[in-house]
Amino acid sequence: MKLKQRVVLLAILLVIFIFTKVFLIDNLDTSAANREDQRAFHRMMTGLPVELAPKLDHTLQSPWEIAAQWVVPREVYPEETPELGAIMHAMATKKIIKADVGYKGTQLKALLILEGGQKVVFKPKRILGFRRAPLVVGRFVNLRTEIKPVATEQLLSTFLTVGNNTCFYGKCYYCRETEPACADGDTMEGSVTLWLPDVWPLQKHRHPWGRTYREGKLARWEYDESYCDAVKKTSPYDSGPRLLDIIDTAVFDYLIGNADRHHYESFQDDEGASMLILLDNAKSFGNPSLEERSILAPLYQCCIIRVSTWNRLNYLKNGVLKSALRSAMARDPISPVLSEPHLAAVDQRLLSVLATVKQCTDQFGMDTVLVEDRMPLSHL
Repeated sequence: MKLKQRVVLLAILLVIFIFTKVFLIDNLDTSAANREDQRAFHRMMTGLPVELAPKLDHTLQSPWEIAAQWVVPREVYPEETPELGAIMHAMATKKIIKADVGYKGTQLKALLILEGGQKVVFKPKRILGFRRAPLVVGRFVNLRTEIKPVATEQLLSTFLTVGNNTCFYGKCYYCRETEPACADGDTMEGSVTLWLPDVWPLQKHRHPWGRTYREGKLARWEYDESYCDAVKKTSPYDSGPRLLDIIDTAVFDYLIGNADRHHYESFQDDEGASMLILLDNAKSFGNPSLEERSILAPLYQCCIIRVSTWNRLNYLKNGVLKSALRSAMARDPISPVLSEPHLAAVDQRLLSVLATVKQCTDQFGMDTVLVEDRMPLSHL
């Protein structure tokens, strides 16, 4: 499989980490909630970058046990995470005891079991994660000494040598023996994504603003200006936080240039109350000069957005987002992650999001567009 080197998904972890962890303040609003948004922003900025440290001095639990206990319906890890660096260090360094082909999908991946029994997904040059997605960290893996000795026959059968490089093509929809992923010699740069605990099974949903992927056939949202009104009458978007989650996700996808959000996952049997979990951001950070405005359709068609989202977006303008991303990526094992053109593009797209919200508020008023939705989380 031919890798798209430009799609570097560790940046997704960092964008979402900043985008969802930060609560920003609207200069015109001095409510107690928004003052807490401002304090949280400064705490986040002070804590960047996360240092990958090996020890958990204050607990006898394994890093995997701690990470499993973090998961609740509205977040995968809490805002205050003193153990985060140790868990990410374990993901980047723990011995691989088993390797198999990845779960089904369109992209190449391998399922690894790390020392202590923790499942992770290894993706060559790809990574994702945030408080609504599993933790992710960059990792260099020696395919010859770390993977092949513990690989299943199914995975081992896809290994081959191209020149002096060890390669594999795995099992996926687009995986081909003629397009393998190749290491630099034996060492492959990639990412490991922490597997969610089995006690939290996932349910897949079709995204209401998904594309048809059929030439000449438009989805309803692409031609019906009143489409959001129909969505609001359909479960689970007629009540609860799901529609606002969709709009948050549209903003995030626009920032990273991901126009391929055709499905999404939530926890099962949640009746629309749990978070939208982002598990497929592979088609991101392509052409930094391209701004695909249609990604923002949920925002500009519904013209609503969380107050906390609006606040955090405002605090990230004027180059703050680019600076925070650069700082957060500095200590990752595969740093640097994003090129300067991509960092500049994220900042420019942020201005476009803010302009879109302003168009909505000019038309419908602040009280209609900005929705106060701060659901209490068990960690906070």
